Amino acid sequence: MSAAVLALDQGTSATKALVVLADGSIAAEIEVPVALRAVGTGGVETEAEDLWTSVVSAGSAAVAQADAELSAVALANQGETVLAWRYPTGEPLSPAIGWQDRRAASITDALASERQAARALSGLELDPYFSAPKMAWLRPQVPDDAVITTTDTWLIHRLSGSYVTDAATASRTLLLDLDKGEWSEELCALFGVDMSALPRIVGNTDLVGRTRAFGSELPVVGTAVDQQAALFAEACFEPGQAKCTYGTGAFLLTNLGISSPRSKAGLATCVAWRIGDATTYCLDGQVYTAGSAVSWLVSAGILASAADVDGLVKGARQASSPRTPYRPEIFVPALSGLAAPYWAPQARGGWVGLGLDTDRAALVQAVIEGIAANVTHLARVGMHDVGFPIARLRADGGLVRSAALMQAQADLLQVPVDVYSTPHATALGVAALARIGLGHAATPRDAVSAWTPSVTYEPGCSAGEAEHRMARWLQAADAVAQGLGAAETCG
Repeated sequence: MSAAVLALDQGTSATKALVVLADGSIAAEIEVPVALRAVGTGGVETEAEDLWTSVVSAGSAAVAQADAELSAVALANQGETVLAWRYPTGEPLSPAIGWQDRRAASITDALASERQAARALSGLELDPYFSAPKMAWLRPQVPDDAVITTTDTWLIHRLSGSYVTDAATASRTLLLDLDKGEWSEELCALFGVDMSALPRIVGNTDLVGRTRAFGSELPVVGTAVDQQAALFAEACFEPGQAKCTYGTGAFLLTNLGISSPRSKAGLATCVAWRIGDATTYCLDGQVYTAGSAVSWLVSAGILASAADVDGLVKGARQASSPRTPYRPEIFVPALSGLAAPYWAPQARGGWVGLGLDTDRAALVQAVIEGIAANVTHLARVGMHDVGFPIARLRADGGLVRSAALMQAQADLLQVPVDVYSTPHATALGVAALARIGLGHAATPRDAVSAWTPSVTYEPGCSAGEAEHRMARWLQAADAVAQGLGAAETCG
């Protein structure tokens, strides 16, 4: 028997529960799917009770599967997803409005003149991706006595009765004064949010309550946004170290250290983690549709299953001529709008360069390369904020199983890509934060288990070829961001 942490990763499409032992090994893992639904134009929702049921079901099954003595429960959350609920009963009063939901674009459009002020205070762009616009959009639709919070606050309240959120999650709301680490009166007033109704902000290793949801009473400690938890697990502890998670979306986070400069390139600056009195910051770039773009290919009948991606891409490349090894089709993954550095919520995905010889394989290859190109663009523009380029990229998430995507990423970025040793970076990250909170580890390096990449992808094309491919993709992305006919811009 070994003291262990039940690490819950409540994600967009599933909740994962891991029992993580003191040495970082995994004694049990359970995944329970969560159903998303598209609503109207740009709406993405989940039934709130489905989130709660998935957490309890996955956690209980993992505890039953593991032969381990539990010392704590840790929780990672989706970040910007919000819901309305009744305090203190915990009764949900709305669906969970997902981070991909674009219906609050009307809110951000109306506040466009406040864009610079909002960025200066929060480090974030005025965009419906973040929580506060969703809160403002949802408020007229729910009872006056409802509280509207990010999902972590509701789940923690259901688990323990506490009413809190962690510093990293708070920094994703557009309501936090990033430099002070406190809720901002100005930003709350901007979005019509009652600051007194917001949860208390805690550190990422703080004890936030105790729960009996999984058997005997356990402390709840180690809470964070999923992306920051993955950054922590992958030991990106030095400024300039970066990871990208390829899940429903793709999220590139780069450690900024103890400084919180506002991005000159349009990326987001936010809290990576707060441990005690020390806050570490990160630079964040987002691709809203990565895994969800692959799922869309399946739903559209272009792919039979996500597992077919690499086979089709290989076929497309084999069909190309030696003189032009990459086909002319280009895809911009803007199926839920474009995030940094464009911040174009109304943008829609686009293919260009299609011909009569374009087949399914060519379309799939274009989607894979479009995701990699978008991440590469984020890394390039972020370089000017960090001060130097990323030397190598650490990668995690479900899509890292695609060798085609990882190779395309290494090719376009022109640096090695190290794939994380397990698909569970987020859960392992909050488990490591919990170890610090419990006093079982003194520093982040003590808390995070040493790891070696499961595979490293080296660039397989020249810098000149990568530059050519990126230039063509950027033309298409600029056209999509502006709402123009991309084919006219990038033949």
